[in-house]
Amino acid sequence: MRLNKYLAECGVCSRRKADELIAEGRVGVNGKKVTEQGVDVGEKDIVYVDGKKVVRVTHYEYIMFNKPKGCVTTCSDEKGRKTVYDYLDTSRRLVPVGRLDYDSEGLLLFTDDGELTFRLTHPSSAVPKTYIVKIEGSIQESDLAILRKGATYEGVKYSRCKVKLLGEENGLSRLEVVITEGKNREIRNMFAAVEKNVVFLKRTAIGDLRLGGLGRGCSRELNEFEVAYLKSL
Repeated sequence: MRLNKYLAECGVCSRRKADELIAEGRVGVNGKKVTEQGVDVGEKDIVYVDGKKVVRVTHYEYIMFNKPKGCVTTCSDEKGRKTVYDYLDTSRRLVPVGRLDYDSEGLLLFTDDGELTFRLTHPSSAVPKTYIVKIEGSIQESDLAILRKGATYEGVKYSRCKVKLLGEENGLSRLEVVITEGKNREIRNMFAAVEKNVVFLKRTAIGDLRLGGLGRGCSRELNEFEVAYLKSL
């Protein structure tokens, strides 16, 4: 098995992140540092990350978390801000499936199933993610058409998406947005391309898996049917 896949299946990180760890010289096999991609490992090989032995996971954990605004999707923050791990009640090494930025909130998944993380976050998967967005002022149908066809902002082209205006109130427009790409700050930049400022952003669903009534800062384990659904994506 390829080393990056092995690390993912052991719940260390995603395959993509494993490639980074290998390139940084943080991975060892049988006492020797590995820096080349494409190395294979077998059942008798002993793998280390940062000097710690990697133990294969036999039972994975899957958690849904309602991320509140005002925390970062990382283990630690150089600015001393709260992280999502300040809210999670688990002793296991879980990684987020994708990210939400500091000012965004809503559905985040955490797991030590690196293979599922890889599949759900890889661009080719095109898993739909649904958001509720509030912007300042009103928005014209012509602007919505630009967003649906794929906006370009500061030289970055964003994919087609679904956008539906839900209503206007107190000087704000409320919309539902469904994207399949997931680039950094994608929705905020899409609206910036049509000169609209996002003041509220909440992810409510990944595919058909919905946040439901889970409170801000709260988490719960996924049931077997939800896990099977995610794997079917």
